[in-house]
Amino acid sequence: MNTRFARICAGLTAGVVTAVVLTACGSGSDDQDGLSIVASTNVWGSIATAVAGPDIEVTSIISDPAADPHSFETTASDTAKISDADLVVFNGGHYDEFIEKAISGKDKRTVEAFEERSDKSDENEHVWYDVTTVAAVADRIAAELGEIDATNAGGYTDRAVAFKNQLMGISAITGTIATQHPNAPVAQSEPLAHYLLLAATVQDKTPHEFQEAIEQETDPSPAAVAATRDLITGNQVKAVIYNTQTQDKITQDLRAAAENAGIAIVELTETLPEGVDYVQWQTANAEALAAALN
Repeated sequence: MNTRFARICAGLTAGVVTAVVLTACGSGSDDQDGLSIVASTNVWGSIATAVAGPDIEVTSIISDPAADPHSFETTASDTAKISDADLVVFNGGHYDEFIEKAISGKDKRTVEAFEERSDKSDENEHVWYDVTTVAAVADRIAAELGEIDATNAGGYTDRAVAFKNQLMGISAITGTIATQHPNAPVAQSEPLAHYLLLAATVQDKTPHEFQEAIEQETDPSPAAVAATRDLITGNQVKAVIYNTQTQDKITQDLRAAAENAGIAIVELTETLPEGVDYVQWQTANAEALAAALN
């Protein structure tokens, strides 16, 4: 298990968790009427909903599994929702810049996930794949809502604790991967699962030049593409982590090479698939990685 995350959640007992779940099921106070949260994507929207409970409206600007948050442009309606929200939850790290632009110069109450990461030297912006950061975000959301709505502060805190307890199941899976497949080599179509791989002690062998170009939305050099392809055709990796949301001909060709070589493909996305919440989604992602390495 991720030891940083374990320290955040230390002290939870079965009795406490039971009490938390019962508290979370309670009805909200009238003080919650009219409160609203806007999240940049349905990933952060799902986390906000878990903490806020059913009586606060949570709106996710991006919920389309086919959308690319990197290049998303807000509509006038989106901007109005962001401006009117009591709390804005977003990724940060220049990932969802449409939110940063919308709140620029405004006195908005916000939670920026990128600023909650424990290792500030790590510049990978895909922090929703880091359960430690997500746990810290849940605490921040609870704290912000508690300041807005002091009457129900205890409920927000209790729901954050219950949510963090669920995250421990994801850490248990990555801990098992770390034990059974230490330093297993993989490649990625882009560094989306960076934090998931760190938690599982899985080695990302993708050349840095290739990753950097994909992150900057430019074409990797032929040499970088060839080096990445060689990892696959030479069976130097056990799996390829494939972002289905930002694929292009280069990444599609690499996927085809992996399939021809009999290398497992782990499909990941940047937003929630329809019909699942954050915990269900990340549990399935961790399980898919484990299955690919077995």
